[in-house]
Amino acid sequence: MANSRWKKRPPGSNWGDFGPDDQLGRLNLLTADKLRQGVAEVREGKNFCLSLPLDYPGGSVLNPNRYPPILRPTLRRGKVNLNCLLGDIEPGRPDVLSDDLAILHLQYSTQWDGLPHVGSVFDLHDDGLPQAVYYNGYAAGVDLIGPDNPADAGLPANISLASTSCARALGIEHMARTCVQGRAALIDLRAHFGDARTLIGYDALMRVLEKDKIDIECGDIVCLHTGFADVLLGMQRQPDPVKLAQSCAVLDGRDQRLLQWITDSNLAAIAADNYAVEAFPAASADACCAGLPLHEHCLFKLGIHLGELWHMTPLADWLRAHGRYRFLLTAPPLNLPGAFASPVTPVATV
Repeated sequence: MANSRWKKRPPGSNWGDFGPDDQLGRLNLLTADKLRQGVAEVREGKNFCLSLPLDYPGGSVLNPNRYPPILRPTLRRGKVNLNCLLGDIEPGRPDVLSDDLAILHLQYSTQWDGLPHVGSVFDLHDDGLPQAVYYNGYAAGVDLIGPDNPADAGLPANISLASTSCARALGIEHMARTCVQGRAALIDLRAHFGDARTLIGYDALMRVLEKDKIDIECGDIVCLHTGFADVLLGMQRQPDPVKLAQSCAVLDGRDQRLLQWITDSNLAAIAADNYAVEAFPAASADACCAGLPLHEHCLFKLGIHLGELWHMTPLADWLRAHGRYRFLLTAPPLNLPGAFASPVTPVATV
């Protein structure tokens, strides 16, 4: 099974199962049959936007490295291209023009984590020389490139117009081209655990699935409703870090049975309305262990994309009121070649 990029694969991973050069991971399970199953869940013709406004959460409380979007008008022949009278440039023209640009931190708000978002240090050539790699053995510095100079990262005062990083493999554009459309299943953790901070392991999750008669099948996209995004919206772009740290359910990434269930279920992707799907920081463990164990398991080992900060409360309330949990999900990221992640405006149709 070894290929030119790796001689051995991490324990519990699926590297190579979808082909030696696979860049989609478990999205390969979003087949035409899964799309037809999703379409079959559309009975009312009602849809829900599952995205927060992209200027939420507000500030940089959740992550000090990410900032709200910046909107600016472009320039047109040296003039500000906002309410721009074209007649001032080309006499006689009645047109009034406005163009703008956005500076986006791609993981600030409602998002998909792409497969380049989290890798691990692993001895993929079995030669005693571990190196930084990503899903399916794509290597840091070869397949994912970027600068060493801080001046070429972040938002310096005099920002260059040149891109300085690129995922030559595993970029978010591969996800976009699948359209990410298929049958989804919502697990309503908030209905069972309320808004208190609750660590959800395998046993707790199985109890919810049993009580709500939820069956996760191969190729389903699993959506977790915790209420976190709803709490965040109530803070009106002034997030309270103490309250948020005490709010809503999170998966326990240290629970090996939970991780094994993710493997065995053959789910295609996971999306949640909280900050990181899993508890962050994760429950304490030896320093040799991953700080984000569920991210490592999903993104690095299995090629399972993770959605974060989706807004699922109106959909969850509707599904529970109608005795349903499945729906058609359409959630392609931006088709932005080389990006590690992407904002997304998911749409649920019931």
